[in-house]
Amino acid sequence: MDKELTHEQWSDKFYGAWLGRAIGCALGKPLEWPNFMAGSHGRTGWENVYLWFKGADAWPINGYTPGYSTAKDEYGIELATWGSASTRERIAYMETDDDIRYTVLGLIMLERKGLDWDSWDIGKLWHELLSYNQVCTAETQSYLNFAQVTHHYGEQSRPADWEQKKNWVRTYLNPYREFIGAQIRADGLAYGAAGQPELAADLAWRDASFSHVRNGIYGEMFVAAMIAAAFVESDPTKIVEIGLSEIPANCRLARDIRKAVLIASSTDDQLVLVERIWDAFKHYDPVHTNNNAALVAASLVFAKGDFNLAIATSVLGGWDTDCNGATVGSIMGASLGAKQLPSHWVEPLQDTLYSAVVGFHPIAISECARRSHQVYLKLREQQIVTK
Repeated sequence: MDKELTHEQWSDKFYGAWLGRAIGCALGKPLEWPNFMAGSHGRTGWENVYLWFKGADAWPINGYTPGYSTAKDEYGIELATWGSASTRERIAYMETDDDIRYTVLGLIMLERKGLDWDSWDIGKLWHELLSYNQVCTAETQSYLNFAQVTHHYGEQSRPADWEQKKNWVRTYLNPYREFIGAQIRADGLAYGAAGQPELAADLAWRDASFSHVRNGIYGEMFVAAMIAAAFVESDPTKIVEIGLSEIPANCRLARDIRKAVLIASSTDDQLVLVERIWDAFKHYDPVHTNNNAALVAASLVFAKGDFNLAIATSVLGGWDTDCNGATVGSIMGASLGAKQLPSHWVEPLQDTLYSAVVGFHPIAISECARRSHQVYLKLREQQIVTK
């Protein structure tokens, strides 16, 4: 689904994607805390998000999360202890976050290996560039399990039966293997497959299969396909449909996303939307793939191309706030391009990223975008040569 764009237009879209991801992540990062993710004091997570912004005289959401709200004293709500550098009063760059580190790692993988890599290479890259305390849930366990495999075979020696061992790496002592961890790793890979959702889904499958199974894998494939499509498609409903076309039609995730799209299409009220989404999917863990992917899809469809409304809705919905904000921001940024993003979201970041990954701490966000554009061009050339 290639689209005729000039070099400058492509460049603007890559920058938009990186900026959008950083903006959405920074908006949600201070809210990645139990009272917003799971709810508290008899209230849902989304209600606490609403109360925080309302208590800060910042409702509706149209800027970064305020560091103080009367909701703290009135309702006993607290912000995340690790997200203070992303609050409205302090934000001056994109601070390190797993949602951003995996985007950087996706870029590094494509720069080094092009299209010639698989899940074994993912494990090697993580062991090289990520410390143990930088991984969470499913990623933590697969990181540890991979260490057991490499202890016996050596970091550079791929065992002949890796495909069998991979299944052990991603499942042994890993009850998190359908959580959101793979879904947030799609972006850096999908940027390299801009305009090619099928390729993006394939790259996502290779990545996700290192640590996840079933819907955990499908979540990354769904998101990767949407991101790739967004570079050449502006209709949010079509973008979601393209994402769905790359996962099994009868899987639980596909059914949940279709349900979320119906909900989003049936109301023009943002609070009604997030209430219905929460009620429909509250049986999932706050960091499960399915409920968060459903909220992402609903936010895109509901916002009808409005960047501010899309990221605000995805964060207002609770659950994994920074992950959902980042994913929606990435898709909207790729679709709209950097020049169309509101300046009051862009300017506070000062085009600066601190990722806590060697060589990317600090780095200009625009430089990351330039490198993703170069990777895209390299992969396109590689594809032409192999045809």
